[in-house]
Amino acid sequence: MRVYLDYNATTPVDRAVIEAMLPYFAEGYGNASSIHTPGQQARAAVEQARESIAALIGAKPAEIVFTSGGTEADNLAIFGIVAASKASRRHVVTTAIEHHAVWHACQALEKDGVEVTYVRPAASGVVDPDDIRRALCPETILISAMHTNNELGTIQPIEEIGRIAAEAGVAFHSDAVQSAGKLNVNVDSLGVDLLSLSAHKIYGPKGAGALYVRAGTAIEPRFHGGHHERDRRPGTENVPGIAGFGKAAELARARLAEDSARIAALRDRLEAGILRAIPWAAVNGDPEQRVANTTNLIFAGAGSEALVIALDLQGIACSAGAACSSGAVEPSHVLLAIGRAPDEARSSVRFSLGRMTTSDEIDYAISAVAYVAERLRSLSPHTAGARA
Repeated sequence: MRVYLDYNATTPVDRAVIEAMLPYFAEGYGNASSIHTPGQQARAAVEQARESIAALIGAKPAEIVFTSGGTEADNLAIFGIVAASKASRRHVVTTAIEHHAVWHACQALEKDGVEVTYVRPAASGVVDPDDIRRALCPETILISAMHTNNELGTIQPIEEIGRIAAEAGVAFHSDAVQSAGKLNVNVDSLGVDLLSLSAHKIYGPKGAGALYVRAGTAIEPRFHGGHHERDRRPGTENVPGIAGFGKAAELARARLAEDSARIAALRDRLEAGILRAIPWAAVNGDPEQRVANTTNLIFAGAGSEALVIALDLQGIACSAGAACSSGAVEPSHVLLAIGRAPDEARSSVRFSLGRMTTSDEIDYAISAVAYVAERLRSLSPHTAGARA
């Protein structure tokens, strides 16, 4: 049996999404910037998708900027706000558990003389909004805090942070790549000025993303070329990808409640089964304030890379951390930020469920994880010595 439990890394493309994309690979091949009929047909597909994505997050269609994915959306938000600022001294506040698309972008800003404060979360993996408030200073021009953490699944108090940003008159960006389709996301309720999305996290295609930019928010483009996306992101639109993204957004909005309830029950079943079979395992992060599909477990004495490889041989696909850092020798910066020791961080595995996950797959996964974890721990010199 093959069991895919790495939906936070990417999701399979929904069949309805594939069908929505297919026409724009063949007969609907027009350039969306062309004024002839094929171009107008392509433009209609792009604008329909823009409306669907805007509806998913409670935005206006004109506030949606299409990008190549979540990473580009994050970079456009962060560098775009900083470039648009005319202040002589600039300061950015972010968190110590951001996705690398934000984390590394902020590190690049520091090399250019921008001061960045990285606010650490509690051991639960949740950031205290008051810590964000205390990090602000007169030079602060941007706060960037993710909505849902990709490794832990923890949900951040974005509404409170949004109010703090508004009171201070500071632009507020949130990476919501792991929130769309799992939580009710409304840009007005959250109080964000910019919000990043990615199609392949909601059963859409890879290579399509979007940045919500609240009307009146000034950002500088990262690329230069044509006047696409209202001069905010030049380049010929990826019409098939955007059409697929739009369909995926429609499905995510329609299925949100149903998917969340079913997947949460399966996640809880997986987590409880593993903890019952392996009493020395433990949950990383807040067990309550998290999205329905994610559990991150620490298996002390069993290395995460070895666990992922051994589980793959048993037919289970899971992750030792963020997909973008796969193969990295350094322990997860997220797990270190919540207080895990390096050895503990290197013994943690993320399981993320999705729309296609079944109860039979969960039962098989529980038995496979129990077998593999116990076997690897028995082979560990450290744990073997401790039992001798």
